[in-house]
Amino acid sequence: MKKNDIKDYLEKDFSISAEVINFVEAVENDIKATLHDLDAMAELHQYRVIKAMQRAGLGDRHFAVATGYGYDDVGREIVEKIYAEVFGAEDALVRPHISSGTHAISLALYGVLRPGDQLLAITGAPYDTIRSVIGLVDKYQGQGTIKEYGVTYDQVELREDGSFDEAAILAAMTPNTRMIYLQRSTGYSWRKAITLEAMKKMIAKIRSVKPDVIVFADNCYGEFLDHVEPVSVGVDLIAGSLIKNPGGGLAPTGGYVAGRSDLVHLAACRLSAPGVARETGATLGINRTLLQGLFLAPTVVSQAIKSAVLLAACYQKIGFDVCPEVTDYRSDIIQSVRLNTSERVKTFCRAIQEAAPVDSHLTPEPWDMPGYSDPIIMAAGAFIQGSSIELSADAPMREPYIVYFQGGLTHYHGKLGILLSLQRLMDEKLIAI
Repeated sequence: MKKNDIKDYLEKDFSISAEVINFVEAVENDIKATLHDLDAMAELHQYRVIKAMQRAGLGDRHFAVATGYGYDDVGREIVEKIYAEVFGAEDALVRPHISSGTHAISLALYGVLRPGDQLLAITGAPYDTIRSVIGLVDKYQGQGTIKEYGVTYDQVELREDGSFDEAAILAAMTPNTRMIYLQRSTGYSWRKAITLEAMKKMIAKIRSVKPDVIVFADNCYGEFLDHVEPVSVGVDLIAGSLIKNPGGGLAPTGGYVAGRSDLVHLAACRLSAPGVARETGATLGINRTLLQGLFLAPTVVSQAIKSAVLLAACYQKIGFDVCPEVTDYRSDIIQSVRLNTSERVKTFCRAIQEAAPVDSHLTPEPWDMPGYSDPIIMAAGAFIQGSSIELSADAPMREPYIVYFQGGLTHYHGKLGILLSLQRLMDEKLIAI
């Protein structure tokens, strides 16, 4: 297959001009060393996942279907044993019954916190849907937020450069501070994701003041992006979604909580009931798919990051601010681009939808999504509904009109989305290259 054959196909079947194709090819060639380096991290994690499966003694019998209460579901137990090792944790709760990352995080908060405890967020305001859980959104009052259960909340903003404000964090801690809350990913903010090295240093300082405090990290979008996971740098408990990084694009639903065994148990009590905890919950034959997804996840995450880096390079080259920048260390899969106008955001998201294998004919429109304070536009033509490890883009419709691009099970799919976004923005005379 010659390059010209690919270009001809893109021009004919996707209406992408030679000008845009050549531009993206040139940019990709400029950053090929950076893209190549990303393969090393994927290789390391692939070996770690395989070894965890081997140590657990994974066998064909673990793929059998369990029903009803799910007592003695050996497949479920092996999935959780493997996840615990991969994440460097004492224990893990990995269930299809957890519907989202927000649900997983909620299990950790409701499971661990008690009336009179303080929850202290040290990475600024959490992601929109978690604000609703905490009780920071008025319209969700009366629905059982943690503040209604007598948990107090405070937050410390990150410094302008995205680093921890050590003095302010230590000053905000009280004798009632039960849990420190860290959000690894950017959420809908303009900052780089929190690095594990920064976490490690800050946790050490926090523990020098309050050794018994529980450190929780929202690990969504961050799995397999460093040599280890947050538990290995002092975090007590992490949570995330299986339809993001660790599901590898195959997990059809689910979430996880991992970390200290006593804290994982408390989250399990919240998922089911005290006294029952993790002992029930039939997995209905899903374990094979969850483990296949985990097996593929290191490579899939690497593919997504390559697309994010290429997007950053292309849009930075034509004059837009991007975060993170091309050569920055990355601690989540999200790539932000400040597009500055609502028209550019809409056109960008519609181009990403056009690149989708599923529902490519749909036209995304901003709407009032549950749990968000602003209308959200979301492009997500995925095989798994809401799967953020598949190619997607979304943005709150508010100034300065930042779009958040993530995922792509293959780099070629991510590259197609980039090509179409540039072409459609050019077609609308909203950019020039």
